[in-house]
Amino acid sequence: MKKMQISMGKKKIIEAYIFMLPFIIGIVAFFAFPLFVSIKLSFGKVIDMSGFKIKWIGFDNYIRAFVTDVQFIPMFLRIVRESLLKLPLILVFSLMLAMFISNDIKFKAFFRIAFFLPFLLGTGYVMQQIIGQGINEQVLMQAKNIFIPEKILAYLGPNVDEAVNSFFGVIVTVLWSCGVQILLFLSSLQGISKSLYESAKVDGATQWEMFWKITLPMISPVMLLNIIYTLLDSFTDISNPILSYIQDYAFTRTDFAYAAAIGWIYFIFIMILILVIFMIMKNHLYSFDMKGETKNGKSR
Repeated sequence: MKKMQISMGKKKIIEAYIFMLPFIIGIVAFFAFPLFVSIKLSFGKVIDMSGFKIKWIGFDNYIRAFVTDVQFIPMFLRIVRESLLKLPLILVFSLMLAMFISNDIKFKAFFRIAFFLPFLLGTGYVMQQIIGQGINEQVLMQAKNIFIPEKILAYLGPNVDEAVNSFFGVIVTVLWSCGVQILLFLSSLQGISKSLYESAKVDGATQWEMFWKITLPMISPVMLLNIIYTLLDSFTDISNPILSYIQDYAFTRTDFAYAAAIGWIYFIFIMILILVIFMIMKNHLYSFDMKGETKNGKSR
């Protein structure tokens, strides 16, 4: 009897599907029907709450979001602008810290814990309650006064004071949001063979050249992963006012149809943004093929 041969590449693909199987089952079992109802709701109107009967009204809810609602679009644009501004700061800061703690330095384990700790604390309920009471803002004010005395800010005027507050607010947000990105960059940096750097040094490459020619291309897949993760984390953060706005329409005003419509507008925008980023970066990604050769994302 002839034994069936499966190539290494097919084995890897089968393993990938096996790992994804629980997620796929969960999507089909728990999310498929709610998603269908949500889409149906966004094009309809609830006419009977007891039986949850929906009447088809076309694109009225979507038109209302863009034409009638004077709060949604400005809030939406503000969230998009803030998320896109924070993205490069978080990525650059995370990469710098990851490169710093990947070197052979003293207290390496302490620095790894210290940089990841804000992420763990920030996801806890107790810490969210503390943040909700404004304690983080008080600490921020104390930190600001240490670097820039209050009398100097009062002399420079309210515009400078507001700009300084915004700057420190962004710094705190970046510090709070880069724990996972640091770990991902760190694992990617440690996966780069030291022989590549040694060969580059023999050829006379500088640290700057090695970063652009070796480090950055080799971590490009993780860079894409971090970009997508950071965007999703920012757009779905519990403090995001868009999510509160959608929840308010759904569960306070019981306008489920309109809440579903603006929720889908938000979701579709995020998906389009991620797709555009992926299309831009896909030809610049390095991957490790099944034969153990490193190659660019372009097929050869």
